[in-house]
Amino acid sequence: MKKDIHPSNYREVVFKDMSNEETFITRSTVASKETIEIDGVTYPLVKLEITSSSHPFFTGKQKLVDTAGRVDKFMSRYGNRHKK
Repeated sequence: MKKDIHPSNYREVVFKDMSNEETFITRSTVASKETIEIDGVTYPLVKLEITSSSHPFFTGKQKLVDTAGRVDKFMSRYGNRHKK
């Protein structure tokens, strides 16, 4: 790593996914008031609502929405009510 190109607060930080309690350690400059201890080392903690470990697109649990089929179904049920 080159010297003097990173900010002074560039350090290891723990990011925690609050939906599935998964944590991962990476380097960041993000500010945090909370800390967590992992393997005897204290790290700053950043809590996230969703990450790639819980996002439906990345986990393969995404529901595909067939909008054309839904519109056709709606029109077949309710589309002809105002026609006389």
